[in-house]
Amino acid sequence: MNDHDERVVGGLRVRIDRTLCVGFGDCVTAAPDAFALDARDVAVFVTPDAVTRAQLLRACASCPVDALTAWNENGEQVVP
Repeated sequence: MNDHDERVVGGLRVRIDRTLCVGFGDCVTAAPDAFALDARDVAVFVTPDAVTRAQLLRACASCPVDALTAWNENGEQVVP
């Protein structure tokens, strides 16, 4: 698996930096349909299309180590 996984969801470009993720799971708590922890306790996408844009942004913002980054439709970074 790559060090980064990226998806475009609801106009947001969301990236998981697998090298930064330490498995706190706050993103999973905030949006369990969008994120899960894999066997190495690193965040992975599940079905991010299943959550609202607001939930996705909250989940990304909840990461205490900034392993989740989101950009809006204009390419502006909105989280963190």
